[in-house]
Amino acid sequence: MDFCIGLDLGGTNLRAAAIDQSGKMLDKIAGATKYTEGREAVLDEMVTAIATLRDRHGAAGFRGIGVGAPGFIRIQEGFLTNSNNLPYLENFPLRDEISRRLDARVILENDAKAAALGEKWMGAGRGVDDLVLLTLGTGIGGAIISGGRLIRGYVGMAGELGHCTVVPNGNPCGCGNQGCLEKHASATAVSAMARLMHLGDALSSKDVYELARQPGEAGDKARDIWRVVGEALGIALATLVNTFNFPLYLLSGGMLPAWEFFAPHMLRTVERRSYTYRANQTGTRIAQAALGNEAGLYGAAYLPWLEG
Repeated sequence: MDFCIGLDLGGTNLRAAAIDQSGKMLDKIAGATKYTEGREAVLDEMVTAIATLRDRHGAAGFRGIGVGAPGFIRIQEGFLTNSNNLPYLENFPLRDEISRRLDARVILENDAKAAALGEKWMGAGRGVDDLVLLTLGTGIGGAIISGGRLIRGYVGMAGELGHCTVVPNGNPCGCGNQGCLEKHASATAVSAMARLMHLGDALSSKDVYELARQPGEAGDKARDIWRVVGEALGIALATLVNTFNFPLYLLSGGMLPAWEFFAPHMLRTVERRSYTYRANQTGTRIAQAALGNEAGLYGAAYLPWLEG
């Protein structure tokens, strides 16, 4: 049986899966990343997980490895850069080192782009060749698929949708810009707004979601936060709809449970700000992704087949 191995590397967790060409997940390994022990410990952990899966399912059917990691990926060199969660792997030949240790073909990709491929292959984007994915988490990531293939840009940095400006003189961002989408619509932004509105000093986006479900003044303030999130996402999506005129725009990540509170504002904002959306509303879908945190595993495993 032919299969590929997808690996999803995060700042605190590492997961790997063997997936066959039909999209069936044959096996999965998950564990905590030994990031405090440095580069060599994490590399050993990655290689061990991949080798274990390869040995379990037979080297004869093994067709390659895809790795999804946070940060900019310099596609030609196989380097990871600008990764706040994995600084010890920056500017290191990660792709080639894994390939050398396992004597196997490796494709390195940004984690949000891998998730978009997973949704296109086996999730909410099945049968759609043109789509955009926004990942809503601590920050906001993004990916664009056109003609069934990722748009990477000339060095691999296309699709950084979280750093598109949605408020011209908005909150300052660590990237050097002001008013980035992720400063107004990420889980970190939700927590910051909760502090500013005196709802609590250490509330997570989940806490703010739970508050929004409650009556009273605190619930009203929490629902106002989700209104701001929805409007910021709506501005970004209106721009994307006007730019690409794609049939599908997906949102994923840990903030999706609050969909009921931010989505109505988001969709109204898109309708108000995008003529393209209004003119083709029945043919343009803005929807939730379907694979949850396994999208990156599917997409990473899909990479060796996609890239030939």
